Amino acid sequence: MRDPLSAATDAFTSFLFGKVETTRLPVRTSTGQAQAVYLPTAAPGLGDSGVIIGREVYSGKGYIYDPFQLYGQQLPAPHWLVLGESGNGKSALEKTYVLRQLRFRDRQVVVLDAQGEDGVGEWNLIAEELGITPIRLDPTAALDMGIRLNPLDPAITTTGQLALLRTIIEVAMGHGLDERSGFALKVAHAYVNETIVERQPVLTDIVEQLRHPEPESAEAMNVAIDDVRAWGLDVALVLDRLVDGDLRGMFDGPTTVGIDLDAPLIVFDLSHIDRNSIAMPILMAIVGVWLEHTWIRPDRKKRIFLVEEAWHIINSPFVAQLFQRLLKFGRRLGLSFVAVVHHLSDVVDGAAAKEASAILKMASTRTIYAQKADEARSTGRVLGLPRWAVEIIPTLTPGIAVWDVNGNVQVVKHLITETERPLVFTDRAMTESSADHLADDALRAAELEAEERAAAFMEQHLSDLDGSSESTVA
Repeated sequence: MRDPLSAATDAFTSFLFGKVETTRLPVRTSTGQAQAVYLPTAAPGLGDSGVIIGREVYSGKGYIYDPFQLYGQQLPAPHWLVLGESGNGKSALEKTYVLRQLRFRDRQVVVLDAQGEDGVGEWNLIAEELGITPIRLDPTAALDMGIRLNPLDPAITTTGQLALLRTIIEVAMGHGLDERSGFALKVAHAYVNETIVERQPVLTDIVEQLRHPEPESAEAMNVAIDDVRAWGLDVALVLDRLVDGDLRGMFDGPTTVGIDLDAPLIVFDLSHIDRNSIAMPILMAIVGVWLEHTWIRPDRKKRIFLVEEAWHIINSPFVAQLFQRLLKFGRRLGLSFVAVVHHLSDVVDGAAAKEASAILKMASTRTIYAQKADEARSTGRVLGLPRWAVEIIPTLTPGIAVWDVNGNVQVVKHLITETERPLVFTDRAMTESSADHLADDALRAAELEAEERAAAFMEQHLSDLDGSSESTVA
């Protein structure tokens, strides 16, 4: 409160001389020094329609993302790539994203679940919560009438069946089919489809026809029957692996009755398959084509196809080409493809670098969790990330990721509700102890420290711009 004498003096002075105002001289300064006065403004968000992911670390705003809402306006394609080392929150993000998407009535999700514990896939709890039985592909259950998917299912077009058979063989052989082997396969497939009408044709029928081709097949091309048999021998040996080899029981019979392709969530449990064997890309090819011809339909539903361990797809040239076609085709019918990969180097330096590059270009959304500095720099070069984002990736803690949505780059903290927590952290349910509560507190403290570190990094980033005419903060 002002002194009464001072107030009276000011009033008398104003009466005699008028009100005196102080004129401030202009101050010239740099953007680095003026940043405390002109605070940086957060980049615009992605709108308020869709699925809540969490909040932006720098602005504190809610972060909402939905490829179906953004497609055509802010997104040229609805496909999504998720990267990061294990234990940083990729799985939690995928599961909460799917659970939140399923709240919309016109959404449907297929998950290829390649990981698991205790004999079941990691999506098993979520499937049970929704009253859904996963489609468990397990070669050890072959003698117990396990789940079967028939590559010759009548629901798949004749052209699709032949394309699938070629892909299976090329994946297993590691190279494309030559013209003669391709001819033998085409002849065997055509004969089986024409002559077997009382039941579903199966792979055993193809193998048998390749071993014992009909004379008419040779006469049509004016070649000897022994030549046709020789051309199809390698093809028959590859397909025999699905009939009587280590993959028997999953694809050598009619499609199992009761698979509900109209369920909101369809989970293919591949956790019993060796992820490093040739069986995984073969499975991916069969499931991909089977879904293309039986699941994707022009019914105005928005579909999400989420693939764990997606490098098994992108790292095989033949499977990558198949999925590349699926992505192009599915975009017209409302399909969002979500690929989850640990390291981008697993695919861009692999055997299918060209195909991998094409698939990566289709993914307009990229989410990157913590990676080592070298991997982060490599990822930044391939994806065209800004320098500040590349530098911050190695410092990210679990649950925080860099999101690049068609050039709109943000650092986002993923938030999980208490209802979702027991469904999302499935491995913790098996290992939880009284000490885990202390670990939770430590994790929250670490996350808070990481946010403070990120804010300090951004201040340093602005200081680096000292002397420039303007600064832009993503």
